[in-house]
Amino acid sequence: MDKQTGSEAPLPPGVSLLAAPLPRSYLHFVGSRLIELGELIRGLGAFTLITLGVMLTKWNQSARVIHPLIRAQVDLAGVRLLPIISFAAFILGFVAIGQTVSLLSQVGATQYAGTAMVIVVFRELGPLVAALLVLARVGTATVIELGQMRSLGEIEALEALGIDPIHYLVVPRVIGLALSIFALTVYFILIALFSGYLFAFLQDVPLMPGTYIDQIASALRWEDFVLLALKTFVFGSIIAMVTCYQGLGKPLRQEDLAKAATRAVMLNVELCILLDAVFMVYLLL
Repeated sequence: MDKQTGSEAPLPPGVSLLAAPLPRSYLHFVGSRLIELGELIRGLGAFTLITLGVMLTKWNQSARVIHPLIRAQVDLAGVRLLPIISFAAFILGFVAIGQTVSLLSQVGATQYAGTAMVIVVFRELGPLVAALLVLARVGTATVIELGQMRSLGEIEALEALGIDPIHYLVVPRVIGLALSIFALTVYFILIALFSGYLFAFLQDVPLMPGTYIDQIASALRWEDFVLLALKTFVFGSIIAMVTCYQGLGKPLRQEDLAKAATRAVMLNVELCILLDAVFMVYLLL
């Protein structure tokens, strides 16, 4: 940088732009982001291990208190999302899946309709859409609720009463969100498959309902059911862990709650998409 003109100083003769050293501001930006990422991974990993330890050691303790909290989370993240998940499944099935079946019939490949439905709905759309809708429903609210409890000293009050905050606040959310995403995914798949065939029926596609069901059943493998359950439970656990960590991991001021909620939502979206890609690569291999 030329101090007199304020413009970039020219490179010395014989030195290419690619060989020039990176500016310190860029290196500082990248280094600070890597440090923040390392601290986030370390903190989230420790929080996850603590939660797993509490779940294993206190599984049967305070069942009369924890079980109603789990049911409350299932009601909040599962039952109350049935209308929107039904709407999303019907529209996506009617538009995306129905058009796929229609296009396959135009090229005389209706025998691959079941395979296409399994790949699009069962493996990809169902778990991911359910996870994102649950995140939109409870993600921001969880961070703000737990962050306010931490800032107002309610966490310390629970500890003074001999109540483990992880057992009381985090464990019900982990179990409740995992069960909710699994149930919503099954519900989404059933509605999407029905609405997809409805679109094909309205388009006069020569595909009988029995043939459609047989194609889907023959395209399914036992690995699909295992991966579906594993993927949904992992998505639910990740969403619960990240949101609870952002709210309880460190003390937050009232003005920092919105930023923490935004970080939690963005991190959950990135992790869910990344894990979905990992599962997809596993199926391809």
